[in-house]
Amino acid sequence: MESKSEFYTLKGYQINDNSELTSSMEDYLEMICRIRKKEEVVRISELAEKLNVKPSSASKMVNNLKLAGLVSFERYGYIKPTPKGEELGEYLLYRHKVLNDFLCLVNGTKDETEQVEKIEHFLSRETIENIKKFMDSVRGSAGS
Repeated sequence: MESKSEFYTLKGYQINDNSELTSSMEDYLEMICRIRKKEEVVRISELAEKLNVKPSSASKMVNNLKLAGLVSFERYGYIKPTPKGEELGEYLLYRHKVLNDFLCLVNGTKDETEQVEKIEHFLSRETIENIKKFMDSVRGSAGS
């Protein structure tokens, strides 16, 4: 991994990140995929309720996800991830689980959702995979 000697504020790092998705977009897509694991369809009202936002806010964000090619959605209809959205959503659920498991181990707790939600957007795929490998090795050595 290349070392950088420059420091930025959090906002500076966010500006330098060329990601097309915002943290909020990731949160909405993750929740859409989470709901789809339990329900056949996802509605704006349910999405808004799960994320504790107004239906109008959820509708606006779903339209942003639609423009990004991550979901299909017709007004007053159902929200469905596209294949691209499904793939990314699966990763977002995986990332959440890896971080939750890690923080629960570190803190000796059963649920760290709040902390995970606050930090998950700032870690690279490489870091998530390394945390997963670390967790696997800890679990492996605990069983020995």
